[in-house]
Amino acid sequence: MVSGFGSNDVRLELYCAMAIAVGVASCAGRDPQPIVTVQPQDAYSDCTMIRAEIEANNQKAKQLADEQGLKVAQNVAAGIVGVVIWPVWFGMDFKGAAAQDVAALQARQEYLTQLAVQRCAPGYRPPPPPQGYGPPQAYAPPQQAR
Repeated sequence: MVSGFGSNDVRLELYCAMAIAVGVASCAGRDPQPIVTVQPQDAYSDCTMIRAEIEANNQKAKQLADEQGLKVAQNVAAGIVGVVIWPVWFGMDFKGAAAQDVAALQARQEYLTQLAVQRCAPGYRPPPPPQGYGPPQAYAPPQQAR
């Protein structure tokens, strides 16, 4: 049998290499984890709670911006190196998870800002949280009529 590009061995190796490349490409980058704009606890949040969440979200936004910048730099470097060593291209991050997370966080921040304007106004009182079942109470049998 003549060995060459058309042989079964070479085709098998090519198919294996392509399968590995596709598998590696699907692992590049993380999946986005966007937060929901309106959350259930918002109905019962007071001004202090809203401000604390806004501050925490500002810190998260800084982390996501740093991550986004690093991913852009990583993709540029992988693109340049990929010209010489093409398998490096499979390590590029095309998911854009940080950008999607930043967009969701911005929407949440806008909502919280509007909520803070309303809830931080003088005299505003949020409704109390719903009452649970609470601790069980002792059973008292009904009194008999005399």
